[in-house]
Order: sequence, then C-alpha cells, then structure tokens
Amino acid sequence: MSTTGVTARVTVKSPDQMQELGRRLAPLLRPGDLVLLTGELGAGKTTLTRGLGEALGVRGAVTSPTFVIARVHPSLTGGPALVHVDAYRLDGGLDEMEDLDLDVSLPESVVVVEWGDGKVEELSEDRLHVVIGRAVGGDAPGGPAGHPEEDVDDVREVTVTGLGARWADAGLPELEIC
Repeated sequence: MSTTGVTARVTVKSPDQMQELGRRLAPLLRPGDLVLLTGELGAGKTTLTRGLGEALGVRGAVTSPTFVIARVHPSLTGGPALVHVDAYRLDGGLDEMEDLDLDVSLPESVVVVEWGDGKVEELSEDRLHVVIGRAVGGDAPGGPAGHPEEDVDDVREVTVTGLGARWADAGLPELEIC
C-alpha cells in the first residue's frame, strides 16, 4: 500500500469554521474518494461532513449516523452521493465493514467514515485522512491575546493528508479559514 502523502494544516476556531472547512474540501472530492475522519467525541467530524454535504449538494440533513451506522445522501445536483459512515460501534474491522457494501458504493460516491482508522484503509490506497485535534494550552492559535473569555474549547487543529497517487497528483490547496 502506498504511503505517499501530501498534507495541509489549518486552525479552526468554531463549529461554523469547521463546516466551512468541509465546504472548502468538497470541490476537491470526486466519485470514488474515501475520506477518513479521526478525532475524539465532539471534535467536529459530523460538522465537517455537514459542510461537505452542503457543498456537494446532497439531499437530507447530514447528522451523525452513530445508531444507523451509515446514511446515504443522494446528490441533488448530478454529482456523487455522500455515504456517511460512523464506525465507532463496529469492532470487526473490514470484515464488519464489508456488510455495509462500501466497496460497492465507493466507485460512484464520496464515502466519509468517522472512526475508520484501522477499519477501512483496505478499501482504497487513495484516501483523504482528516485528523481533528483540540488545541492545547491556554494560548489557542489565533486566539486574541488578553481575552481570557475566548472559548478555546472550540479551537481545533486539523491536519488533512491525501494518501496515494490520486492525492499526490491533485495536491491540497491552502485551507486557511477566515
């Protein structure tokens, strides 16, 4: 499997900015793309996916599929469908994921998998891996100095890595969010 990767990093200061990051990533995606989202509970994985869905022009509200495992959002604009998977409750790795038939959906859809590390990488050598981490320390990047009331709980450091030949060729743009 290829480990070639291109990486972009961005600081996200609010849920609105996380959704905007999803809207900025969406034009880079095409049918057959696999996106893995990694981050603790409440990090913003579903919020980012909501932005992806909005920009891809899909039907239905993008909400966490935790209890249904997967939701398919068909395109309203002739683009790819968004398949949103939450693998948090799945322990069986790719064997359990095969029951979802993601390999069937992947060629014509954009498949986004929350909690997919170690479970779905075998679906595609080419994938986008988004890691969302909380900013650490009292001085959140970009936070206004001297304003202790600033809510640093919403500040996230997001690393987007494109793995495989597809992303080496496409590259990643500057992802600064204003």
